[in-house]
Amino acid sequence: MMVPRSARWLIVLGLSLESAACGNVLYAVNSSAAEKRLEEARELGAEEYATYEYYMAAEHLEKAKHEAAEADYGDASRLSSDAERYADKAIELSREAHRGAGR
Repeated sequence: MMVPRSARWLIVLGLSLESAACGNVLYAVNSSAAEKRLEEARELGAEEYATYEYYMAAEHLEKAKHEAAEADYGDASRLSSDAERYADKAIELSREAHRGAGR
């Protein structure tokens, strides 16, 4: 079965728009998770106990927001995921510091 040329362009356009929408959703999910983890790290005192990891998470999240504002959702999603990983490490180090201090 032959698909007319105009129909092929519509299919390509539709797939492009669909993938762009998915990027936005993926960024939103990753960003929300990273923000929650960063807040948890802050509450555990990560600014003091895991300074590097805490600020790397914060900076990656800030850069992700900037990329999303420019509609670069692929980079924004990747940066949000990186921010969440840094925040997780900050949480881990902060908890270890609390255990070491007998809290």
